[in-house]
Amino acid sequence: MFRPKYIVSAVILSNIKRIAVLIAELNGRTFPDVALMELEKNAREVSVSASTSIEGNPLSLTDVKRILKHTPAHLRDTEKEVLNYNKALFMLNESMRQNKVLVLSLILKIHAMVMRDLIGTSRCGRLRKESVFVNNPRLQNPIYLPPDHGDVPKLMEELLVYVKRSTDKIDSLILAGIFHKQFVIIHPFMDGNGRTVRLTTKMLLAGMGLDTFNLFSFENYYNKNVSRYFQKVGVLGDYYDIADTVDFTQWLEYFTDGIIDELLRVKKILYAVSVEPEKELKIHHKKMIEYIEKNGYINDALYAKLTPRAKATRTLDFNKLIEWGEIVRFEKGRKTYYKVRQS
Repeated sequence: MFRPKYIVSAVILSNIKRIAVLIAELNGRTFPDVALMELEKNAREVSVSASTSIEGNPLSLTDVKRILKHTPAHLRDTEKEVLNYNKALFMLNESMRQNKVLVLSLILKIHAMVMRDLIGTSRCGRLRKESVFVNNPRLQNPIYLPPDHGDVPKLMEELLVYVKRSTDKIDSLILAGIFHKQFVIIHPFMDGNGRTVRLTTKMLLAGMGLDTFNLFSFENYYNKNVSRYFQKVGVLGDYYDIADTVDFTQWLEYFTDGIIDELLRVKKILYAVSVEPEKELKIHHKKMIEYIEKNGYINDALYAKLTPRAKATRTLDFNKLIEWGEIVRFEKGRKTYYKVRQS
């Protein structure tokens, strides 16, 4: 029976309290639907880019956005990884809306979607039936020997039973963190373990009660320092020598640190577009309208010269002024431009 070793340290306790406060703040605000749709799209792009980047995919966030918008005719493996992860993310979001329970069949489905056309069909969506070892990415020498493939089904069953029995007894943050690290320790697949566990962990994190959860991309935190992520989530040695001595405490501290980091990122963006008691044009809004009145129209490139606001935030500015009836959008894609609405 799986019994993880950890303590709720002062850091973990402090992090859980702060996360609860941040979630309450976000849930207490109202945000325009058009802004939420744009931010959800942006969060999905960030998640796809970050999680595939962690595994060595060289494509930039800009590349990822381009691929998700226009699927290339002839796909390279790096592009398949992006499209596969995005598809799995869509499926998982739907599963969370339907309150589906985390079971092995769902994990296998996630893995099959993530690894489609990237590994052989005999390994896709199936627990490994071979021995495997984890290499040091720099030195390319074995640093961890996961459990024998014959023990994987039992270990996964024990982990899922633990999650099911602990759902109403352990804080969802701690439970999600424990699941994440133990999954990595078991290493149930020949390849695709990282992408699969990050997607599955997202499902468990949905239990922390954030109304705007679809705007959340915790993979982004790990991608900021991949070496540190691997150091915290991984273990060294032979599984059978260390299984009973693994302490999850430091990982849980790092894991909850990451949740705070992402919540603060989401909060900053959301508060910039929150619904105010009454329509109030900000300085950047006024600059945009003044420019249109003087020049007849504006597009994103021209607006970028008027304000230091980021691309995603500029898009939200346009959407807000459209919602308020101040401007009108014309054309699509790169040809998009805006004019003042005629009364």
